[in-house]
Amino acid sequence: MGLMSVRTESSEPSEAIHRAGFACFVGRPNAGKSTLTNALVGQKVAITANQPQTTRHTVRGIVHRPDAQLILVDTPGLHKPRTLLGQRLNDVVRTTWAEVDVIGFCLPANEKLGPGDRFIAKELASIKKTPKIAIVTKTDLVDSKTLAEQLIAIDQLGKELGFEWAEIVPVSAVGDKQVDLLADLLVPLLPEGPALYPEGDLTDEPEQVMVAELIREAALEGVRDELPHSIAVVVEEMLPREDRPADKPLLDIHAFVYIERPSQKGIIIGPKGKRLKEVGIKSRKQIEALLGTPVFLDLHVKVAKDWQRDPRQLRKLGF
Repeated sequence: MGLMSVRTESSEPSEAIHRAGFACFVGRPNAGKSTLTNALVGQKVAITANQPQTTRHTVRGIVHRPDAQLILVDTPGLHKPRTLLGQRLNDVVRTTWAEVDVIGFCLPANEKLGPGDRFIAKELASIKKTPKIAIVTKTDLVDSKTLAEQLIAIDQLGKELGFEWAEIVPVSAVGDKQVDLLADLLVPLLPEGPALYPEGDLTDEPEQVMVAELIREAALEGVRDELPHSIAVVVEEMLPREDRPADKPLLDIHAFVYIERPSQKGIIIGPKGKRLKEVGIKSRKQIEALLGTPVFLDLHVKVAKDWQRDPRQLRKLGF
């Protein structure tokens, strides 16, 4: 008798299917993308800020589950480009969308759909193959009637643009509601396969970029109105200090804070250098927490004229 293979649905599969893949969250600035990433990963990975365009680099958070590994790619916000930097960011966004396994479109529950949302949804509609989930964020800020209306509006938006949402999920990352449910819905949309990253990894962002991001965040604190986007931080080097005993390591970090105009220098440095000193203290604490080692942080402010518009500067600053 020839070998027959019969597939029966048993209540206990002999080999559970493991899935692994990439997801990215998109949405207008402040739609809750980074907060959601952090809630899913369970640790601060993407930088949350109440200012658009702070997550400039592809920060990946990794959600480890027994049945799956979900790698979150954080794309910069898509917006109508005014500068070369804007254009370059948009190109990065589109390339990323085409390469991920699932896209989560974040829409805050407390704001009606606007032109910005339609602009993104239209772009999403042009990416045919990738499944799209609509994630309604900040549900803790609205009543159930407003939420229901928002869910219906989002469903309509997909129909208008000729595509079907794979799911529409309300979540509140702040209240930690539905975050696990969101992971449950994202996982089946991933391809089958083994884990792509070792268990301990939470982010595959090079440490230097994360360190630069922490410094940038501290430098923007309190001066966002005056210098919203005109700060870039480059970590020139991170080196363990020599001649230190093994149990008392020290990491030397040399970083430059680049601004666009000489007039901005005083704002960053502050009277008698007080502000820059505070920026150093604040970011050093966070860097030490991130890297788990004592740090000596050497910060310098430099003027890079109109770096947002200059291709050569952009390359140098890592865009």
